[in-house]
Amino acid sequence: MSSQRGNVSRSRPQKHSNVTAFKNDKFDTSVQTRKLNSKLQDGVCQHCKAVLEWRVRYRKYKPLSQPKKCVNCQMLQKTVKDSYRIICKPCAIKLELCAKCGKKEEIVFPIVAKLQPTDESASSNQEGKVCGEEEEEDEEEDFDFAIDLDDPKEELTEIKMNKENCEHLSKNKTG
Repeated sequence: MSSQRGNVSRSRPQKHSNVTAFKNDKFDTSVQTRKLNSKLQDGVCQHCKAVLEWRVRYRKYKPLSQPKKCVNCQMLQKTVKDSYRIICKPCAIKLELCAKCGKKEEIVFPIVAKLQPTDESASSNQEGKVCGEEEEEDEEEDFDFAIDLDDPKEELTEIKMNKENCEHLSKNKTG
């Protein structure tokens, strides 16, 4: 048996081999599937990159619905905006860690640093910032959300959720 404990060698080939390979975009030609297929997995080591590519290839990759907290800087702000990552991009760049597993491995595709300024005035401004503080427009670009921007119903639900979150936060501050 192939599942027998300690039986590493197998004497026969696979009983039911697939004739054609699985295609994740064969029947699903949505925008989200196209984005996931074209997404570049950056800031991760070789092993984590292979795992993420497998998830995309076999339709197991789930986009992040809300940002998460970084395990390294542990700020109050939620700075991790990519799925299956535990370290935010600024911490991963600064410490040269894999953003998924957190190990100091060789990064296959380094994260393109948008935070590095080109002139001196911007550099003094950037030095005062904390790890998770970035501009709002950069945060919106980095999200790995599965939101259809053309659907007005989703925009309304987002507005309602934002309003509820603001009300919830104001109640916590006052009470």
